[in-house]
Amino acid sequence: MNTISAEIKNIQSVADLNIITFSAQTECLKMMSLELNRTLKIGSKVSLSVKASNIALAKGTAALLSYSNQLPVTILAIDEGILLSSIEVDFFGETLESLITTDSKKRMHLKVGEHVTALIKSSDLALERLL
Repeated sequence: MNTISAEIKNIQSVADLNIITFSAQTECLKMMSLELNRTLKIGSKVSLSVKASNIALAKGTAALLSYSNQLPVTILAIDEGILLSSIEVDFFGETLESLITTDSKKRMHLKVGEHVTALIKSSDLALERLL
């Protein structure tokens, strides 16, 4: 499980639906949640989590995407398997893992040291714990 240190910047709520905005390094992250710990408040420091299989990668200029979280990252390591490849990326000193198909890795011609964008849907981000 990947973790990202962040700080809560905004909380929007309608009925049981919540959109929480976080600051992580220089980036803005958003999380959609149906359950929200009511002790959370703006300024709270948190650890966010996301599964490796929920981090997509984009390379080059992309069209407008519906992904709320688009993080600039650098590829640190590639472990190519027969069906799946693990891509380790650096997000301002935090290492994240993206698990993608090996066919996608080959089609994108991904290489260590390359700058790409990590894509995470707001519904795939989870609040792991308060810091």
